Amino acid sequence: MDFGLSFPAGTLLHSRMTIARALLSAIGSAFLLGASAAPGQGTLKVAWEFNKGVMAPESAYLDAGSGFLFVSQIGAGGGKAKDGDGWISQLTPDGKVVKEKWFTGLHAPKGMRSFNGVLWVSDIDRLVGIRISSGTTFRVYNIEGAKFLNDVAAGPDGTIYVSDMATSTIHQLKGGKISVLDQGQHLDSPNGLLVVGTRLLIAGWGKNPNEAFEVTTPGRLLSFDLKTRKVTPITDTPEGNLDGLEQDGKGGYFVSDWVAGKIFHITDKGAVTPVMSLPKGTADLAYLPDKKLLILPRMLEHKVTAYDFSEFKP
Repeated sequence: MDFGLSFPAGTLLHSRMTIARALLSAIGSAFLLGASAAPGQGTLKVAWEFNKGVMAPESAYLDAGSGFLFVSQIGAGGGKAKDGDGWISQLTPDGKVVKEKWFTGLHAPKGMRSFNGVLWVSDIDRLVGIRISSGTTFRVYNIEGAKFLNDVAAGPDGTIYVSDMATSTIHQLKGGKISVLDQGQHLDSPNGLLVVGTRLLIAGWGKNPNEAFEVTTPGRLLSFDLKTRKVTPITDTPEGNLDGLEQDGKGGYFVSDWVAGKIFHITDKGAVTPVMSLPKGTADLAYLPDKKLLILPRMLEHKVTAYDFSEFKP
């Protein structure tokens, strides 16, 4: 590995410590390659990285009950292929792999959320429930009309919500039955979902996506009132092809833009602050407030990176 160190001819190095300090400095800089912090954010250091045996990771989710971090991996076939080569990996919050292929046989698993010991995973046109205690199938729901199921959210009453970006639809699993919660371009082709109180927050991909998921208007962060079903924009202007959505532990949210590779911090009043920029493919993130770790699946780079956010300033 080239650390980028060079010394003028004839320079006398006075001690081995000089070399050691230079190397350590270069190594520290190398850990930040591929990501840049937005102005005013200081240095965002890599805490750990999971890249061995990784293939198109889409979502990272920490299950509070078990304490394990789960990573969905689409596999080699792509996000639309019903090929059975997708899986879920099980890690500890500090990045240690517990079981690389904890649950297999999925097609293109994406968003995840747990409720009452069951991990719910979207898988193209079906919702798969997995018992966390044993890693076995709990139940599978095929969703009629679904084309590209994406993120999953869980309500306090056990209702499971799942977005379909391709049809601009939000489905719900309630009382053992699947139904449509809402549908239409006013949902901005919903991608990321998150239940906060009586609201379902929506990270929109954008309006009228074509087969290549190119849109006429980029997406916004929206709020769906679960009681009145009224949709209210949190961000008034389009922000990007929004994907991951997670609470910051202080009343705000971290949101990813898959196409631009950007991470935003958005307040509940809609103030948007750019946090960092990465290559295209930054997907459904997780944030651990107690550890101040932002965990980013980097789908096109086939790795998951956890960043130390202890110095983050919203």
